[in-house]
Amino acid sequence: MNTNKKQKNIFNFLIKNIKILIFINMILFAISCSKSDTISPAPTPIPTPTVKDIYVVGSESNGTNSVSKVWKNDVASALTDGTNSSRAYALTVIENDIYVAGYESNGTNDVAKIWKNGVATSLTDGTGTSSAFAITVKGNDVYVAGNEFNGTKSVAKIWKNGIATALTDGTQFGSAEDIFVEGNDVYATGEESNSTNLIAKIWKNGVATALTDGTNRAIANAITVVGSDVYVAGSEYNGTTYVAKVWKNGIETALTDGSQNASSKAITVVGSDVYVVGYENNGTKNVAKIWKNGIATALTDGTQDAGVSAISLVGSDVYVVGSESNGTNSIAKYWKNGIATNLITNVTSNSFAMGIAITTN
Repeated sequence: MNTNKKQKNIFNFLIKNIKILIFINMILFAISCSKSDTISPAPTPIPTPTVKDIYVVGSESNGTNSVSKVWKNDVASALTDGTNSSRAYALTVIENDIYVAGYESNGTNDVAKIWKNGVATSLTDGTGTSSAFAITVKGNDVYVAGNEFNGTKSVAKIWKNGIATALTDGTQFGSAEDIFVEGNDVYATGEESNSTNLIAKIWKNGVATALTDGTNRAIANAITVVGSDVYVAGSEYNGTTYVAKVWKNGIETALTDGSQNASSKAITVVGSDVYVVGYENNGTKNVAKIWKNGIATALTDGTQDAGVSAISLVGSDVYVVGSESNGTNSIAKYWKNGIATNLITNVTSNSFAMGIAITTN
């Protein structure tokens, strides 16, 4: 009896403690769930900013010469009078000021220029051909990238507040196609010849780094910098065709397989996403395309030649500018999330959209 009673007492003790442990675990589980709900609420979607104005820069033929223009919300304003040929390649908008880079002929040579709110300033004296391809503004400083002919060769240059700095020595062809400024660092990208082929290059504070070895011709069209990462978009010849490429910190990634000519023209990076725009030939026509993290989406159907030159992101909306032929003439346009808008109603003349800037409320 004593043994049985002892065993019974032990059994009751175990049952009692098991019930207590279960009850404690239930309380802890409830508390844990309550904390989890409090600490990790469902994420709130980030709203897309409200677009205030869409600015596009480019050019349109007047039947004789190319006229530089800015479209604000699809309404055009001429920067030049059409007496001489002109092209506008890039713009940036800072508060209420509109800055444009390009060139205008003086009747003999193309002269690199910037326009601030429609007022032109020449960057060169016009004795040699020059052009401005990119512009950015940081504080009170205006930076421009382009080139100038020295009488023998084109020299890659940047201008800061109108003061030129040569990136190449003028013994070989050179050109700066784009510029990016971060803090005290000034990055430019473009190309310089090795007397046989063009070599895609980056200049950081005037110091060059080659992206290609010069075996084949290569062009660098655009640059952006995110933290310590430097991204460049361009193309390189593979012996048969041009391959659209992106270089990240000098490491190349091909966007196309090389079966048809292609080139990447502009690049932007948002978070971990890399957006590139350019074109790829379909065997007959150039097709405007956008690549997101290397995955291509066609903006045009390939029945007519098309190309794109710049990209801008506003929240989740993707804007791309370029042009597409109507079978007779090139028509300036932009695409918002793949939907095209023509910038002109006169489709009997050639027009090109080259740059875009978007302001938000």
